[in-house]
Amino acid sequence: MIIVHHLNNSRSQRILWLLEELGLEYEIKSYKRDPVTMLAPAALRAVHPLGKSPVISDGNIVVAESGAIIEYLIERYGKGALIPTPGSPAKRRYTYYMHYAEGSAMTPLLMKLVFDRLENSPMPFFVRPVARGIAQKVKSSYIMPQIKQHLSFLEADLGNAPWFAGDAFSGADIQISFVLEAANARGGLNEKYPKLTGFLKRIHARPAYIRGLERGGPYELIK
Repeated sequence: MIIVHHLNNSRSQRILWLLEELGLEYEIKSYKRDPVTMLAPAALRAVHPLGKSPVISDGNIVVAESGAIIEYLIERYGKGALIPTPGSPAKRRYTYYMHYAEGSAMTPLLMKLVFDRLENSPMPFFVRPVARGIAQKVKSSYIMPQIKQHLSFLEADLGNAPWFAGDAFSGADIQISFVLEAANARGGLNEKYPKLTGFLKRIHARPAYIRGLERGGPYELIK
């Protein structure tokens, strides 16, 4: 039995979605973030030394990292589904987005989250103006331009195709989904990017996506 070590409001939600797309049985072991630090609990280190989520266990096999989990599940259980034909242009796009999502696109979104928290963190009154000024400057001069650059690239690259690898829905769409949901929640994804907002509407309407939410519980990125 596949066990998903699921952290609330995290990347592990897309693993539940993938399992529903594949029609696989699985169990969920839920973990809650520390309400102050927002970090995963130490109990996750019993599953994987880094104590991060998502992590799955499949018998004696433990797999961490979203992209690695998606590839493992599709290769082992997909029976050719959710992955383009090897050597095809769609497969090249699939491979690109499997790596681009976390390797490039998430970085400025994570930086924005960190600097948002810094800007709003409790601190001595005499430090507050300086710290907030630095945070605002970094966001306006570097982070937000980087996010806009990625969103513009994604908007243009998706074009008129329904999915990021082409005409067929694939694991690449599941992998990139967290990036776009994070951008929608806190990174400036809006009506200026109709292709991307249309993509989000399509994935949110998928029955497997809805079932994954029902299994995983509240997911603040889509509020």
